[in-house]
Amino acid sequence: NFTSGQGLVLMKEVLYTISGKRLPVVFHIGARALTSHSLNVHAGHDDVMAVSDTGWGIFFARNAQEAGDLALIARRAAEDSVTPFLNVQDGFLTTHTIENVLLCEPEMMEKYIGPPTEKLTNFMDTKFPVMTGVVQNQDSYMKGKIAQRHYYDKVPASVQNAMNEFYRLTGRRYNMTEGYRLSDADYVLAGMGSYMETALAVVDYLRKQGVKAGALNVTCFRPFPGPEIVRALSHVKKFSVLERMDNPLAQSNPLTVEIKAAFADALAGASGYPKISAMPKIYSGSAGLGSRDVRPGDLIAIFENMQSEKPLEYFVVGITHPTALQMTVDPDIRPEHAFSMRGHSVGGYGSVTTNKILATIGGEVFGMHVQAYPKYGSEKKGLPTTYYLTLAKEKIRTHCELDVVEFVAVNDVNAFKHGNPLHGIQEGGMVFIQTDRTAQEEVWADLPVFAKNMIRERKIRVLALDTVKIAREVSTSLDLVQRMQGIVLLGIFLKSTPFKDRYGFSDADLFSAVEKAIHKYFGKRGDRVVADNMKAIQRGYYEVFEVSRNLIEAGGKIATGRGASNVRAN
Repeated sequence: NFTSGQGLVLMKEVLYTISGKRLPVVFHIGARALTSHSLNVHAGHDDVMAVSDTGWGIFFARNAQEAGDLALIARRAAEDSVTPFLNVQDGFLTTHTIENVLLCEPEMMEKYIGPPTEKLTNFMDTKFPVMTGVVQNQDSYMKGKIAQRHYYDKVPASVQNAMNEFYRLTGRRYNMTEGYRLSDADYVLAGMGSYMETALAVVDYLRKQGVKAGALNVTCFRPFPGPEIVRALSHVKKFSVLERMDNPLAQSNPLTVEIKAAFADALAGASGYPKISAMPKIYSGSAGLGSRDVRPGDLIAIFENMQSEKPLEYFVVGITHPTALQMTVDPDIRPEHAFSMRGHSVGGYGSVTTNKILATIGGEVFGMHVQAYPKYGSEKKGLPTTYYLTLAKEKIRTHCELDVVEFVAVNDVNAFKHGNPLHGIQEGGMVFIQTDRTAQEEVWADLPVFAKNMIRERKIRVLALDTVKIAREVSTSLDLVQRMQGIVLLGIFLKSTPFKDRYGFSDADLFSAVEKAIHKYFGKRGDRVVADNMKAIQRGYYEVFEVSRNLIEAGGKIATGRGASNVRAN
């Protein structure tokens, strides 16, 4: 089953029944914030934590690859232990991100899972009748409830065995916890979900600054790996637990509570725990509620808090609040030579789909690592939408909105009125502007003063084209005209970026590869739709024009005083 948010919480009653009847179900969860002070449909762990007491195993994935792999591992562990599992990924932030993944072959999956008939119990087999779901009074209920421990005691071993067997078949290692640069770490960040992959890149950055930083990702929240966490963290000076949660009436937020309890058991000499005589100082924080952006600078601020003379024991990052940590630096921690695009468009223009196709081409045609995702809003169609794309030769570990980009696409003609779409564009970068102007001078004249100054100072290339006109002319279906204008950008991107030439593609080879990607997304709509999309892409490729450098440089810097512009650079 697949569910999230209120949908998961509303079925809590039956989750107890499923685990109590030993039904090895796997639910895949796009974790979302619950409606508390307001409605929010974006990422939060409140829905999963609301059902964490129902007797289900719980995995948390950091990225698309882990979400897929843990789906298989959860199935194996569930059937081996006769216990249901939740396989959790961050809603929108992971569920709607396009990334490179290695898919398991069907034959491998069949071998890994084994014949279901050998593991599953048929409760409806009249030859072997079973009494289940009956009413039990005082003399019986407790005996049956405590008897469940016979099954639960076997779950940790089943999980680790499933992970070990998966590693043997694929070479991809999973454990209930995953430590990163912990052996000599003084300060560690612990947590679950997508920002814990960003944490790996932040740790590498801090190590170069001389900080002995480390990270601990908790992959398996249920069964809780208390002994493993104590072994991993008992030697560090301090660590912070970051959660996509805020439960101010509890002793601490859920993961922090569990970790503190694990250290208390270890100090008390509980069976199965390593012997320790002292415990590190533990801090707790909240971040990313409702998909609030969690930036590298936010995570760096958490490490700085642990090193400060008066650290906050509870903190938040990413907002303004008395408990908030202030960001002092927000470095670019993308892989070396990464190329990123940020697009400013309108919901319904087809730009998000174009971004997915660009990611597909980057991964499947150019053989690069890709990461593409939109900044979804509950407003959806007709209102501003921002989308992001990064291509790199190495794995992309950062999961946040892009402030440093090489290419900006301005599909929304009002973007310069809303703010500064050129924010973060690198020197020598490119900006594409959707416009009905056909002359370079007219395109340049339409730009606000602050944008002209930034373009001149950073030597930004300015590309332009009327994608709306092309969409009207090539689409044979009126209902696709609006969406087709976003597809034109694909041709513009391929023409103006260095990837085609870098990998030695001719125009014919490139369009052949693009057509395969178009079939993947639009083939089910028929050959006519595919052909229309290809025409739009080719026209964008061949018809995009550039504002000359001489025109840009003419006249020098323009004054930005009163009356020059009512919009200033961010």
